[in-house]
Amino acid sequence: MFYKTKAVHFCTRYRQMLRFVDKELCYHCGEVCENTSIHIDDKNFCCTGCKTVYEIFSDNGLSYYYDLQAAAGAIPKEVVCKYNFLDSPTIVDRLTEFSDGNLQIVNLYIPHIHCSSCIWILENLHKLNLFIRSSQVDFPRKTVRITYNSHEISLKQLVMLLTRIGYEPSISLDDFDNQKKPIDRSLIYKLGIAGFAFGNVMFLSFPEYFDLASSKTTGGEFWLNQYQDVFRWLMFTFSLPVVFYADRDYFISAYKGLRSKLLNIDVPIALGILVLFLRSTVEIIFDWGSGFFDSLTGLVFFLLLGKFFQQKTYSFLSFERDYKSYFPIAVTRITSDGKEETTQVHDIKKGDRLLIRNEEIIPVDAILKTGHARIDYSFVTGEAEPLKKESGDTIFAGGKQLNGAIELEAVKSVSQSYLTQLWGNSIFHQDKSSTFQTLTDSIGKRFTFSVLTIAFVATSYWLYRNPTMALNVFTSVLIIACPCAIALASPFTLGNMLRIFGRKKFYLKDTRTIEQLARIDTAIFDKTGTITSAKKSTATYEGMALTPDEESLLKNTLRASNHPLSRTLYQLLAEQNIMTLDEYEEHVGKGVTGSKDKSHIKIGSADFVGIPVPGSVHKTSVHISSNDLYKGCYIFHNQYREGLEVLFESMSETLQLAILSGDNEAEKTRLEQLLPKLTPLYFNQKPENKLRFIKSLQEKGRKVLMVGDGLNDAGALAQSDVGITISENISVFSPACDGILDASKFQQLNDYIKASKQAVKIIKLSFALSLLYNIVGLYFAVTGQLQPVIAAILMPLSSISIVAFTTFMTNVLGRKLP
Repeated sequence: MFYKTKAVHFCTRYRQMLRFVDKELCYHCGEVCENTSIHIDDKNFCCTGCKTVYEIFSDNGLSYYYDLQAAAGAIPKEVVCKYNFLDSPTIVDRLTEFSDGNLQIVNLYIPHIHCSSCIWILENLHKLNLFIRSSQVDFPRKTVRITYNSHEISLKQLVMLLTRIGYEPSISLDDFDNQKKPIDRSLIYKLGIAGFAFGNVMFLSFPEYFDLASSKTTGGEFWLNQYQDVFRWLMFTFSLPVVFYADRDYFISAYKGLRSKLLNIDVPIALGILVLFLRSTVEIIFDWGSGFFDSLTGLVFFLLLGKFFQQKTYSFLSFERDYKSYFPIAVTRITSDGKEETTQVHDIKKGDRLLIRNEEIIPVDAILKTGHARIDYSFVTGEAEPLKKESGDTIFAGGKQLNGAIELEAVKSVSQSYLTQLWGNSIFHQDKSSTFQTLTDSIGKRFTFSVLTIAFVATSYWLYRNPTMALNVFTSVLIIACPCAIALASPFTLGNMLRIFGRKKFYLKDTRTIEQLARIDTAIFDKTGTITSAKKSTATYEGMALTPDEESLLKNTLRASNHPLSRTLYQLLAEQNIMTLDEYEEHVGKGVTGSKDKSHIKIGSADFVGIPVPGSVHKTSVHISSNDLYKGCYIFHNQYREGLEVLFESMSETLQLAILSGDNEAEKTRLEQLLPKLTPLYFNQKPENKLRFIKSLQEKGRKVLMVGDGLNDAGALAQSDVGITISENISVFSPACDGILDASKFQQLNDYIKASKQAVKIIKLSFALSLLYNIVGLYFAVTGQLQPVIAAILMPLSSISIVAFTTFMTNVLGRKLP
C-alpha cells in the first residue's frame, strides 16, 4: 500500500510538470504565459518585453520572422546602464574591427542565435535602423558582423537595439583581447547526469535481468521480492532528471519544429523517449512490470555520448582552423638598414615598417609614414569609394592601396583569420550553389516523415502480430534512422580536402570552390606571370642611355607597381635611393606613370608611351619615355615554368585549353611547340576582352577555370566558375579570385583538379553508405531484432563512421598528391 501511495504522489508531481501543455504559450518566445498574459492582435505574450519586440517587428515589416520558426525569440532583458562602458572611445576602438570616422564594423557574439528566424532578423537589422548598412551572420560561431554609420548610431545604441529585440550580445573585453569565446559545458553536465542515472538503473535492474526475485534464501523466503517495488520506483526517480533535463534539447527542438510545421530529425527521437517513459511509468504504477527505464536512460546516455564524441571529432578535424593557419599573404618589410625583404604576413610584429605597393592588400592595422595613400576599403565594407590618407593617419587591415607605393608602421600583429574572413565575405561570393547541399536539404525534408510513417506502420503490424514487441519496434525505428551521416558527408570531405590543399600550397576560398573545380571542362591561362616565371626572366635594354635621374625615377616608379613585368624589371635594375613620388598612376593593361619635381616618366606598351610602330613589335617589351621623349625599351626573354609542357599535355586529355594574353605574338611560335596541337592562342587581349571571352564560353554551357596573375585578370577571374591566381609573391592578393596556387606547385595543378573530382566521388560513396546504413538499420528495427539501447549506440556511430571514412579517404588522396 505504501508503494501505491508513492506512485500516486509521483504521478501527481508528474502531472504538475506537464500542466504547461494546457496553458497559453507566448507567441514570441514560447514560454508559458502565467497570470500576467498580455493579449494583442489575437496573440498571447508572457511579458511586456516580448510584446514590444513583436510590435517592433510588425511596425517594420519583419513579421516573417515568426513564419520561419514559431516562438524563436527570447525574452528581452533590462539592461539599464549595463553598457555605459561603450561610451568610451578607447573601448569602442578595441571592439570594432574597422573605423574610418564615419563607417564602423563590429563583430558581436550573440549566444541566442539558434535557427533560421535568428539569421533572418539579424541580417535585416537595416530595416530596424536605416543607419545600419549591412549585417552578416556566421551561424556556426553565433556571431553577427555589422556595418553601420557611427555618426548616426553609436556602438552602445546598436547593442541596446539588439538587446531590445532579444539578441543581447556577449561582450567581454578580456575575452576580446584573448580571442576566446565562452565555453558551453551544458552537454558535459547532461552527459554526466545521464551516465549516473544509467549506471544506477542498470544496477537496480539486475534482479529483473536474472530473475533473482525467485531465488530463495535458506529460510525459503523470496528475499528480493519484498524490495522489487522499491527498486522500480528508484529507477523511475533516476529517470526523471534524464527525461526533464538531460534530453530536453531534443524536446525543445522537436517542439519548435512542430510549431513551425516542420518535421526535424529530433521529432522521432523525442517521440521515442516520451513513449518509453510513459509506458514504463504506467507499467510500474499498475504493477505490470519493471518498465523500460534501463533502455530509456541508456538511450539518452548513448545519444548524448554520441553527440559529445561528434563535437570532439569535429573540433579535432576542424579544417577551418588549419586552413587559416596556412593562408598565405606575403608582404615587403623594410629592415633597419633600409633593405627590402619579403616575409610571410604572420611574421609581422608591432613596429615593423612595411612597403605596400599599388594594388596590394594592407595586411595589418598600421600608421601611414610616407607616401600618398588612396585606400579602397571595398574588401572590408563593400563601399567602392577610395579614401585619401595623410601621413600619421591610421589605415586598417583589408584596405587596398591605389596610388603608388606607401610605407606603413604596423600597430599590431596580424590576424590571418580576419583576412581569410574578408576573403570569404559574401560581398565577393558569386551565386555558386552547392549541388550536395541541395541534395542533403532535399533528403532531410522527406526523411523524418518517411521514418515516422515506417514507425507507425511497423508498430501497427506488431500490435496485431505480437503486442509485446510493438514498443521496442516503434522506439528502435525512431532512433536508428538518422540523416546526420548524409548531412556530414559533404562538409567533412570537402573541408578536409581544403586543409590538404592548403598544406600542398594550393589555397582555396571555401569548400564550394572544390565542388566547382571538379566540374570544369575548360581551362584558360594568362601568359605573363602565369605560365612564365618572373624570377627567371631576363631583359636587355635597347635605346638611348638613361640619365642617373631618369634611372632613379624609373626604379622608384617600378617600385610601386605589382605587374609581373614591373617586378621583374625592378629586380634587374641597379639599386637607387628610395624617394616618394609626387604622382603615380597605373593604367590597367597599358602601363604606369610617375613624376618627381619637374620630371615625368611613362613605362608600358608602345602605344601607351606614344610610339605607334616600335621596332620590336614581335618581342615582349616594356617601353619608356621621359618627359614625353621616347628613350627606348627593355626586351624580355621569357622563361616558362618547369613542367609546363607535361602539365598542358595531361590537362588536354580531359579539358579544353586556351591561352589569353595581353602581350603581343612574339612568343607564338615557341608556345605552339610547348603546348598541345590546336591549342587556341589569343594575343593582345585587354582585360575587358578576356572577360567577354570567358562569358561567351559560359553562355555555351562551359564550366571555365581561369588561371591568371590576379591584376589585369581580376575581371576574368571573377567571371569564371573558378578563378585561380599563380603567385611567386603572394602579396599580390585579389579578392576576386577563388584560389591561390604557389608558383612552385604550378605543374601539380592538374593533380589538384583530379583530386577535386575524386573528392566528389568520395561524397557520393559516403551518401551511398549512409543510405545503406539506414536501410539495414530499419530492416532490423522493423523486424524486431534491434533493442532501443543498441539503436542509440548505432545512431551516433553512423555519423562518426562517415566522418572517419571521409577523413581517411581524403587523407589517402592527399598522400598521393605531390
